[in-house]
Amino acid sequence: MKDFVMYDGHFYNSSTPLVGAANRGLRYGDGLFETILYSDGGLHFMDWHFERLFNGLALLAFEIPPHFTPNALAEQAEHLCKKNGHTSARIRINVFRGNGGLYDSENHNPHCIIETWQLPRAGFELNENGLVTGIYPNARKAMDRFSNCKHNNYLPYAMAALHAKKQQWNDAFLLNAAGRVCDATIANVFIVKDGAVYTPPLEEGCVAGIMRRFILENLPAHGFSVSEKPITAEDLMAADEIFITNAIRGMRWVSRCGDSVYNNLLSSTIFASLLKK
Repeated sequence: MKDFVMYDGHFYNSSTPLVGAANRGLRYGDGLFETILYSDGGLHFMDWHFERLFNGLALLAFEIPPHFTPNALAEQAEHLCKKNGHTSARIRINVFRGNGGLYDSENHNPHCIIETWQLPRAGFELNENGLVTGIYPNARKAMDRFSNCKHNNYLPYAMAALHAKKQQWNDAFLLNAAGRVCDATIANVFIVKDGAVYTPPLEEGCVAGIMRRFILENLPAHGFSVSEKPITAEDLMAADEIFITNAIRGMRWVSRCGDSVYNNLLSSTIFASLLKK
């Protein structure tokens, strides 16, 4: 069975070249992406994903045509899942500007490539074995208005993931320009200390994660203390527990970061309360 992608509303074989050397997304990382979970016939957290995407497109000064709407993108993504025979899938929606140089873009209209990958199961499962992690030393993420977007200039995360693979880690933590903990390569970071849960505020440069938002909004109603505060590398190492979150995997707990070892007592309770169903 062939895999298909969708480019500007049309199906193409996944091996078809779709953009050329003059594309600004390729040249400059001029665009944004969303990674969305598809199961049970629909997109999970659809409203939040498209709220983040379209806020980012406004920040990047895209000119949005009337037909380019959240509902249209959602329908295209669902059609692609069905075309590929994917019943539970990871969807990647990549929106980018067209051709042009740094000062002479042909226009500011959005172009869009949608891809889907079948997932082995629907729903979230907490990892049985904790993740082994470390801190990536060679990048410092900016703390500006663009840092909360999932933009296509993903170099710090790509290099951190490459470093993690070489170190035989499951993931790596990135620091911000102030040397504090920002996020992981594909997830937001939460620590547990003395029964309270903490995560870096958006001003620290982390991506405005969908699952991060879900946990911050819903955890207090289940009797847990959660708040945003800057987290240093020392805080990370001294934590009782660490867990990371994203929209595809939900939540995963960390068993080791450097020489520090963690349990998952509260993390597993949070998962059971919020994400197991």
